[in-house]
Amino acid sequence: MTKTPAKNHPLLHTAKIKVRMHQLIEHLRTDVAKITEPKAQALFETSAEVLIGLVKAFDDYEKKSEAAWQTEPKASPAPKKPSRTKKG
Repeated sequence: MTKTPAKNHPLLHTAKIKVRMHQLIEHLRTDVAKITEPKAQALFETSAEVLIGLVKAFDDYEKKSEAAWQTEPKASPAPKKPSRTKKG
């Protein structure tokens, strides 16, 4: 098995992307104060909120805190069989 070069390591890239997303979030929120049209303000604020959620997804990936990002999926419990009771 070959080792992945540092420049190809996903955490390096996720960190850079998160920096850019934080910059965009700040830009959107700053522009909300500059724009007077309510619909445009809502668009910018909603966009910032969506990006915040995306940053959280990147954080979860880096920390492997969600099942989807873990190397080995957690086994789900086996389904319970219905119990049979005798009637009568």
